Amino acid sequence: MTIGLRLVPPPIQLADAPPPDWSHVARLSDDTGLLEHARHAIVRREHGYCVDDVSRGLLLISREPRPTAQLVGLAERYLAFLTHAQGTDGAFRNRMSYDRRWTDEPSTGDWWGRAMWGLGTAAARSTVPWIRREAMTSFRLGLRQRSPWSRAMAYAALGAAEVLRADPRDTEAAQLLADAATVIGLPSADPDWLWPEPELTYANPALPEVLIAAGDLLGDEPLLRAGLKMLAWLCRQQDNDGHLSTVPVGGWRPGVPKHRFDQQPIEAAATADACATAAAVTGDDRWDEQLFRAVAWFLGDNDSQTVMYDPLTGGCYDGLTVEGPNVNQGAESTLALVSTLQHARNLVSRSATRPSGGLA
Repeated sequence: MTIGLRLVPPPIQLADAPPPDWSHVARLSDDTGLLEHARHAIVRREHGYCVDDVSRGLLLISREPRPTAQLVGLAERYLAFLTHAQGTDGAFRNRMSYDRRWTDEPSTGDWWGRAMWGLGTAAARSTVPWIRREAMTSFRLGLRQRSPWSRAMAYAALGAAEVLRADPRDTEAAQLLADAATVIGLPSADPDWLWPEPELTYANPALPEVLIAAGDLLGDEPLLRAGLKMLAWLCRQQDNDGHLSTVPVGGWRPGVPKHRFDQQPIEAAATADACATAAAVTGDDRWDEQLFRAVAWFLGDNDSQTVMYDPLTGGCYDGLTVEGPNVNQGAESTLALVSTLQHARNLVSRSATRPSGGLA
């Protein structure tokens, strides 16, 4: 009788994470903006552009400490796209067809929040002075608006937090951050379901990240503790046998068995963002383990044990399904990969190997 041996891959180490690769972002970009979809790695022009992705592109380039000339050129294009998308009242259109026609009117959906996040980050962190000035002009105009949607407010508040870190005296940014924290709300009193909403849907980590940032920047210790409590609970919910299993399309509800697919790269990236903020605010390196799990999700430590990016193109696969990855490499997913690898690069400076320990 032959005994088959199951080969167990070695554990993923932080050193396994590649540096951020912008090649596929550049492939999806043209002289107008950042095209939304791709079939495999080939851009699908018929789907056009959206403010959501262009905002993410501007945000991530603004995080780069030493952007190349190519990246600065992309940031200039993305900023021009956003200023063109903004209405006179500060709201934003979202979708433009490939023939440069807007297909919607300005409003305050998620794209307004993401635009504010990108603009606030560019205003606070871009290495190019004129980009900082122009981004701040559009950010100020956008501050006139508020959204009834918690995710839109959360995204906008993350941009406000960037502005407030750069200038703690900015009262308008502080007010937006406070307003967003109010819209998000506090943890539930139910220890089995601490979430302030009846279900986990999408971009969940952004909600506690806003409370953490607001508690820190506005000097509200109870709010900070509430955000950390919510994020720790979410990390426990997203733990599956020691690896990250993000809330999938369709969400999770109390009392209903969790389904695992389809998982989106943007959810892993949002987890990395929130845990990086928690680590920076608290100085508690236990958050690095949760951040590392988000990095490792892209490297193959996920529910399918599948690497989620193409090293030949620099693109990230669009989703993790029960049958494996959706191998299309759109802008949202690729930017999620770049964002998380930026965090991995920062984490390398603090730890050369996978952190140990867990959340209390």
